Amino acid sequence: MGHTCSLGVAPKEHSGCLSDGTESLEATGLFLAVSRIEGMDTVAIACFDGFDELDAIGPYEVFENAARSGASWDVTLRSVRDSDTVTASHGLRVEPDGLLADVTPDLLVVAGGGWNDRSEAGVWTETERGDLPDAVAAAHDRGATVAGVCTGGMVLSRAGLLDGRPAVTHGGAIEDLRATDATVVDARVVDDDDVLTCGGVTSGLDLAVHLVEREWGADVAAAVCEEMEYEPCGEVFRGESA
Repeated sequence: MGHTCSLGVAPKEHSGCLSDGTESLEATGLFLAVSRIEGMDTVAIACFDGFDELDAIGPYEVFENAARSGASWDVTLRSVRDSDTVTASHGLRVEPDGLLADVTPDLLVVAGGGWNDRSEAGVWTETERGDLPDAVAAAHDRGATVAGVCTGGMVLSRAGLLDGRPAVTHGGAIEDLRATDATVVDARVVDDDDVLTCGGVTSGLDLAVHLVEREWGADVAAAVCEEMEYEPCGEVFRGESA
């Protein structure tokens, strides 16, 4: 099933969507969304050598702006293995906030990068090593919502989280995803409740804004989009579990 607004179908606890200006029934004020059914307060973005910069930093900025607009989110970049710095696919070097193994996030975001060209550093190598898929599966088993950005979705697949679920990934990896037990759908963002995926690179921004709206309401998401001068595009596909 699809939806009728650019940021996805509003959840039961919120009403309206950003594209038509409908107000949220439950939000009280621009920066307050008090109607969440379940808390999602800690966000970890997994980083590893060869990750695509925008896949991680785009959602990071969206989530941090949401926190400045009233969302009580603690957002950190977490390395897969112990390292002072992690080098991304275009050469950006980041200092992670610590090990992924040291946190129990409510939301775990997995960046893509390096899958399509089977790079020596990136998602392909991480899935072959197995540490990252194992960590993703363990986080999900502990109750985390897991989101795969771009070819980060292939990590979720290797972790067994996409079996029998709707999913999408970067266009260059779609045939690889079709070869798994996932159900590939034509959408920019796929929300199947506790497992989300999105297409290539820039769709990570759409996924992040969608999650802000889902968890904190349309007003907070609108504030983030205004701050970033960004308008989400494409559809959000909602799975039966969502």
